[in-house]
Amino acid sequence: MHRLARTVAATALATVLALVSGCGGSDSDAAAGADGTALEKVTYLTSFGNFGRDAYAWVAKDKGFFEEAGFDVEIKPGQGTGGVIQTVVSGQAQFGPIDLTGGLLQMGGGQAKDFVAVAAIQQRTMAAIATTEGKGIAAPKDLEGKRLADTPGSVVRNLFPTYARLTGMDASKVTWVNGDAQTLMGTLAGGSVDGIGQFVVGKPTVEAVTRKKAVLLPYSDVMPDLYGNVLITSTKIAEQKPEMVKRFAAALLKGLEYSLANSKEAAEILKRNVDTTNPAAAAAELDLMAAYVAPGGSGSAIGTLDSGRVARSIAILQGADALPQGMTPEQIIDFDLVPKA
Repeated sequence: MHRLARTVAATALATVLALVSGCGGSDSDAAAGADGTALEKVTYLTSFGNFGRDAYAWVAKDKGFFEEAGFDVEIKPGQGTGGVIQTVVSGQAQFGPIDLTGGLLQMGGGQAKDFVAVAAIQQRTMAAIATTEGKGIAAPKDLEGKRLADTPGSVVRNLFPTYARLTGMDASKVTWVNGDAQTLMGTLAGGSVDGIGQFVVGKPTVEAVTRKKAVLLPYSDVMPDLYGNVLITSTKIAEQKPEMVKRFAAALLKGLEYSLANSKEAAEILKRNVDTTNPAAAAAELDLMAAYVAPGGSGSAIGTLDSGRVARSIAILQGADALPQGMTPEQIIDFDLVPKA
């Protein structure tokens, strides 16, 4: 990160940790393990497979941030927004990151409920269509007549009709096929599809896998107000164990801040835990992600969520007929648990 962004992130994180450490009491079963007290077991899902963009969770575990906060964390690969929501709501995992816009679309469409966002991971969306040179795709309109792949619950896929409408593209002329988080890039490299749903930070990994220059069509070009990933938990956990949620979020954000400041080390930590990791590509993903976590000049502190900005995002989606009228930021975000600016 730029020096200013790092300073803002570190200051905000210190504030969060200070607040969290000062409010101990109601979750005595989740005390830190340094004094011999049993750690609370938690299952955490990554957002989408085990790429560099999700290395911060492994860093939080490896550097002892989770243990210091009182947690024994098992990290499992997620399969996009829809899959993470379903697994968290069902109780098979307690936490995981989803794209906030994807969560809004799922909630507004009635496909998901009983979850809340408790911290921001990225201050703007990283959703994009990824392809490579030679596919004849340089602008959204070029996607017409093409074949794209993504997981069914991915935010890129679910938000695509809105993206198409805002860019003047005919979404009905695009064919989508189902893919898996860990094999999507191989599908693109193999030539069976023309593009894939991807985050913009996936560019280095796309190039490493396909051995071609990547071409990205970022959704933020036409929807700049949209947040990126947010940390979610179930409504039940948020209501019953709020201090536990704050402690976990603070530890995870500490791992995020450390990873962005030490991307090469974070990539090596990921490699030690996930054999298939390409350390150079993973570090490059983290370097690219820094601008989305604390965008320069945005005034946004790490982890925070602004109600007014979320309301504007909802209005954008409602204007594109992607969300029903009447939705509010408070339906999807627990602002009592979100880190304060």
